[in-house]
Amino acid sequence: MTTTSHTPRGVLCKRHKALMLTALLCILLVLPVAASQPSQVQVARQFLIAILRGDYPKAYALLAPEVVAAVSPAQFRSAALPLHEQGRRYGQPIDLYKLGVRIEDSGNTRFFYSFLFKSDTLKPVPKVQLDVTFRDSTATRVLSFGMIPALQTTSK
Repeated sequence: MTTTSHTPRGVLCKRHKALMLTALLCILLVLPVAASQPSQVQVARQFLIAILRGDYPKAYALLAPEVVAAVSPAQFRSAALPLHEQGRRYGQPIDLYKLGVRIEDSGNTRFFYSFLFKSDTLKPVPKVQLDVTFRDSTATRVLSFGMIPALQTTSK
């Protein structure tokens, strides 16, 4: 007489799932952990906050390599100083205002993020936008920056 042992189907399924989960966890532990890259909006915010605080070396380190090759730290500081002065005037806290894509005459596209001073956000018309531009959608280094005066309307 032959006897066969049968494992209930539910027990086998649970063992199979546990084995698969253990294997997956082992694979994840063996793989190198990739450092997460900050997003463009995070880089733009860090960049502007560094300038507003007067931490020019930190902001300079967030520039794209082609900008660093063309602009010295002293030139960068001179270019960033007006933005720093606006921060002293309106306060350092900033809020994201808008993000988008600019299409240049050449057809190139540039991704940008505009911020407003928090002190300006409740006003009908903000005084200035702080603009940070990136080369493309995957870039995490700043290509350009500046202040864009808000359009001021005159009432008649």
